[in-house]
Amino acid sequence: MTTRHLTQQNVWSIILAGGEGERVKPLVLRWLGRHRPKQYCTFVGTRSMFQHTVDRANRIATAARTVVVAAEHHRTYTKGQLSKRLIGKLIHQPTNRNTAAGIFLPLSYIRARDPQALIVIQPSDHFIYPERRFITMVKQAVAAVNESLDHLLLLGVRPDRLETEYGWIQRGPQLGSSPGHPVHAVTSFLEKPEPAQADAALRAGGLWNTLVLTATVETLWQTGWHCFPDMMPLFERMTASWETADESAVMTDVYREMPAYNFSSQLLQQLPDRVSVMELTDVLWSDWGKPQRIAETIRRIGKTPAFPLSCLEAPYLPHPIPVGAAEVSTSTL
Repeated sequence: MTTRHLTQQNVWSIILAGGEGERVKPLVLRWLGRHRPKQYCTFVGTRSMFQHTVDRANRIATAARTVVVAAEHHRTYTKGQLSKRLIGKLIHQPTNRNTAAGIFLPLSYIRARDPQALIVIQPSDHFIYPERRFITMVKQAVAAVNESLDHLLLLGVRPDRLETEYGWIQRGPQLGSSPGHPVHAVTSFLEKPEPAQADAALRAGGLWNTLVLTATVETLWQTGWHCFPDMMPLFERMTASWETADESAVMTDVYREMPAYNFSSQLLQQLPDRVSVMELTDVLWSDWGKPQRIAETIRRIGKTPAFPLSCLEAPYLPHPIPVGAAEVSTSTL
């Protein structure tokens, strides 16, 4: 087992903010009268999902070591919502080429700056509460990766229902020695399974995949070469252009050739033996991929939504929490 001395100077955050939120689009259109990607919407409280994620990332790494990747046509949103928040680098992709490119583009920037970095990747369109507990768990994951540098470590959530639109992680034997935050091997992944597969995963103790991932930059880079040998040379070309006058032109050029690969199904699912998982406990997590999940979560935390309830279609209207359902203690969001 390999380890090294870890400081906050080694840790970098990557925030994924390039999604379009198509399934939530009808709700946003009824609410705002125009489309806005869901991560830039404030559904509850005073901060957007994107701003929540930036604030969390800056408590995991320093602001100077926080990198945001978004779509070029999101520039107005990112610039406006970062106006009072510091980050180290804002990268706008020329075009959306799926999630693998969205991860390896900021990774190439970090690798050029700090080849010894340890990375924490967070999607910006998931609801997470409470933030303090989540940050504690991420730091535990960072420490675990530092003890075993050759693994990608995911945070997984214990499911409370059968769900066919999430990715599932099947756990294997425990790897780490920490009893409070055990790390398990991964035996397999299920991406958006059939109902029978999801039911079997639920019964077998599977976890939902949050896509919150921790790894060293070099380990992640090596897995990229293993799974995407035609894509990685394009990011190698980016290395010398970061923070130069040629940065934008080179990025535009390489994206003309950029293949579209899905990080979950075409990397994680192909290399389960290189991935481990830690269960995210005492945290309410939801992928707000459709209005029903937004309504359910806001109802569960006992808050008032920032949008009129009339914007929700009848199936998504809030209803009383069933007797015995888990309550979540909340403060200001």
